[in-house]
Amino acid sequence: MENFTITGFADEISPNLEAQIETLKQNQLSHIEIRGIAGKNVSEFTLAEAKGYQEQLQEAQISVSCIGSPIGKIEITDPIDPHLESFKNVLEVARIFEAPYIRMFSFFIPEGAEQSSYRAEVIDRWQKFLEIASDYPEITLLHENEKGIYGDTPERCLDLIQSLDNPQVRMAFDPANFVQCDVPVYPTAYEKLQPHIAYMHIKDANFSDHKVMPAGFGDGQVKKVLEGLIQNGYQGFLSLEPHLSSFEGFSNLEKENISIEKEQSDGARLFTLASQVLKNIVVNELNQEWK
Repeated sequence: MENFTITGFADEISPNLEAQIETLKQNQLSHIEIRGIAGKNVSEFTLAEAKGYQEQLQEAQISVSCIGSPIGKIEITDPIDPHLESFKNVLEVARIFEAPYIRMFSFFIPEGAEQSSYRAEVIDRWQKFLEIASDYPEITLLHENEKGIYGDTPERCLDLIQSLDNPQVRMAFDPANFVQCDVPVYPTAYEKLQPHIAYMHIKDANFSDHKVMPAGFGDGQVKKVLEGLIQNGYQGFLSLEPHLSSFEGFSNLEKENISIEKEQSDGARLFTLASQVLKNIVVNELNQEWK
């Protein structure tokens, strides 16, 4: 069975696209989620830059799974018009990269404020996104749960998606982000949002200190979520977003036949670690093949 295609945020490897491609190839991955290249965020790419990068990716036979944009990752009180202009550029860039998805957010809410008091403004802004995106029907907008934004809990994620009621909006489900909001991932968040999940971010975290961990080493119930997706016929991407600035468990992973080349750069080494751990869950624990 091949329910899953593995991809990832390769800018965690290096800002250099050639280094990103090299590590993806070393991990036998044929997709990338683009967030940054050469120190520049994807939302700031010119169309000429995007075309040049796309030529490099096509030459390397790497496809773009998603644009990891920062759209919606501003304060809800910030003006929206400049952000809408940035969103228009992201859509054009996504079309050049032939990306089926754009990752987005639902705005940071002022600290101490009642989230519900900004609900109408969040929905209104997302409706503006959808009006613009209607000219790009081949692209789906993915709302990612992120700490501090309106949609940081399963209930508010569901409220947003149901209120918009548009097939061009789906969910990018991030277990670690729910853990960092002290929300049980499985079954609580997963079962509430499962019908709307179109994309998975693969990272884990601890409830105790909110530290990001490799998949299966935290409290994000990553294996349970993947089991649930398989049972529900999910066919889609698992996107590695390691965020592993350091990890003390390398020796334990070696015992599980997960080896990391010591001569790799830190970014490549940690990305490879995240890739190997995920493949171990998919292949050895869930009896799945992956693409």
